[in-house]
Amino acid sequence: MTQKITLGVIGGGPGGYVAALRAAQLGAEVTLIEQGKLGGVCLNVGCIPTKALLHAAEVFVEAGEGRHCGVLAEPELDFTKVQSYKEGVVKRLVNGVGSLLKAAGVTVVYGTASFKNARALLVESNEGARELTFDKIIIATGSIPAFPPIPGINSPRCIDSTGALALESVPASLVIIGGGVIGMEMATVYNSFGSKVQVVEMLDEILPMLDRDITKAVRADISGKGVEIFTGAKVLEIKDQGGEAVVVAESGGRREFKAEKVLVAIGRKTNTAALNLDAVGIGHDRGRITVNDKMETSLPGVYAIGDCNGRIMLAHVASDQGEIAAENALCGGNAVFRADTNPSCVYTSPECAGVGLTEEQAKAQGLEYVTGKFPLLANGKALIMNGGKGLIKIIAGARYKELLGVHIFGPRATDLIAEAALGLRLEATMDEIISTIHAHPTLAEAFREAALAVEKRAIHIPNR
Repeated sequence: MTQKITLGVIGGGPGGYVAALRAAQLGAEVTLIEQGKLGGVCLNVGCIPTKALLHAAEVFVEAGEGRHCGVLAEPELDFTKVQSYKEGVVKRLVNGVGSLLKAAGVTVVYGTASFKNARALLVESNEGARELTFDKIIIATGSIPAFPPIPGINSPRCIDSTGALALESVPASLVIIGGGVIGMEMATVYNSFGSKVQVVEMLDEILPMLDRDITKAVRADISGKGVEIFTGAKVLEIKDQGGEAVVVAESGGRREFKAEKVLVAIGRKTNTAALNLDAVGIGHDRGRITVNDKMETSLPGVYAIGDCNGRIMLAHVASDQGEIAAENALCGGNAVFRADTNPSCVYTSPECAGVGLTEEQAKAQGLEYVTGKFPLLANGKALIMNGGKGLIKIIAGARYKELLGVHIFGPRATDLIAEAALGLRLEATMDEIISTIHAHPTLAEAFREAALAVEKRAIHIPNR
């Protein structure tokens, strides 16, 4: 009988547990080492609890705005129950991960792992230290919030994304430093729950990873709901003043922003400090583990996936890289990571999402391209759901009309983007999208209309 390959996975987040499950499917003897809770940041203090709060916020707002369609209700917010609902969702999913790992025969060890040599890990826990050896190792230790060296940032009134998810009450006012994904999602949550929210962003626009037409639409919408957004503003210091924190920034002059709480949401950094990478020669750039497209590090047989390699810090990327690493570790190394079909999703209300090239990127690359835009005001389903707020924008090659990028602002944008990602993967043309029948009434048919708009033959809007 052939002896099974032993595989160690460091980290039980959406990269690590997926890698472990895929490796188990491929016949490996798998041990997963987790420092905290299964599910990692995403399930416990990231994607899932954030989306649970966003859902509660959406329900709260919709209930209050129901009069336009005859629902006469005056919602009352019980934030304690909101938090309880969030924790219930998290617990169910974390338990589900544990059940999946158990069913797959994966051994779970709790503790902090570090490299002792190329094939041995030292795992330290409350029960002491133990050494585990493996044929192959996958690193999936994720990331942690980044705090810049701003004077006063250690004030007890300053919180990170984890703290923002665990507040016991809705703050009367909130300053958010950072207009990226975390910042804008939290702005949506707490603005919906009644906080006075101000966003301070150093760049000239929020959500810089998205197409500029989308960011403009998002900014206009969320500003219209009362969130104040200040771009081109560099934070100089944070100080306590009575019962408030004061954020001092430079933005065409010195400005002060006062609030009960300050959320620092300027990004994340790799969580690799405890791994002892240098001792075994694993290459990295200030903690970001260097990998090739097969997810292998400079140390043969050792792979690094997800946030810890610093390439794209998204849960679905970590999962994809986890499957790739597991297959390469066990099946000879032919799977490669492709970033071109990776969607960026932001769960504002409405949502926004994009995949492929933005118009700015297409222009910078000197590509000949055409665009098509379809306003959701002309889509029946969107009109019913949110009054028709939003748009879909397609970028296509000028000669062959092949799909280059899709960008959406509107209801369920993060679900709609999957069709666009598949279209990119299959190198679809506008003709192929147009000739695919889309059900009516759906939001998805607006994607076909945007493709028609590329060809200057949209049905439900005038063509220009």
